[in-house]
Amino acid sequence: MIRDEAQARAFISEWGGAEAIEKLEALGAALREENERQNLVSRGSLDAMWIRHFADSAQLLTHVPRGTQGAWFDLGSGAGFPGLVLAILRPEQPTVLVESRRRRVDWLEAMREKLALEKCEIEGKRLELVESRKAAVISARAFAPLPKLLSLSSRFSTAGTYWVLPKGRSAAQEVSELPKAKRKLFHVEQSLTDEEAGIVVGRGRIGAAK
Repeated sequence: MIRDEAQARAFISEWGGAEAIEKLEALGAALREENERQNLVSRGSLDAMWIRHFADSAQLLTHVPRGTQGAWFDLGSGAGFPGLVLAILRPEQPTVLVESRRRRVDWLEAMREKLALEKCEIEGKRLELVESRKAAVISARAFAPLPKLLSLSSRFSTAGTYWVLPKGRSAAQEVSELPKAKRKLFHVEQSLTDEEAGIVVGRGRIGAAK
């Protein structure tokens, strides 16, 4: 379990080198400043940013093999978690951040430019309006209840798509309530940053809702 900033930094260093750490530090400084203008994250979480936002995002990489080819879709990216962190730690992999709120979109675009995230794309629209294409990985943090999330994102999935969906304390319950055909694709992994939280992990194509 990651319990302090030093452990968070050490964990993240396993996924990115000095340049990645520098970019995360720059992101953190910019987030503190921007949070005074718009409420991107809760103010209390800023004091534990490396655990609550950076390591919490980076841990998703433990469930997706290194070298996975194709785009990583992050749905409802908001302040950029986990999307911006993933784009920093896997700069070679295309990352698509989907966010419909205009001020959040402006923030994400500014950070993409500031951090020189060349393979990071911002889709500033509702997920329903995003053009269909295939995702190698789909992530979402606090986006929607699991059944709705899967329904909205099913058209992006293939037989090889990895799903990594932080769901907090409701993870096991949400999986248990899925129809059997979908439920068998998923399981719950323990979060490394919160003893009471779970991550819904799976692989496969989700059929469109009927």
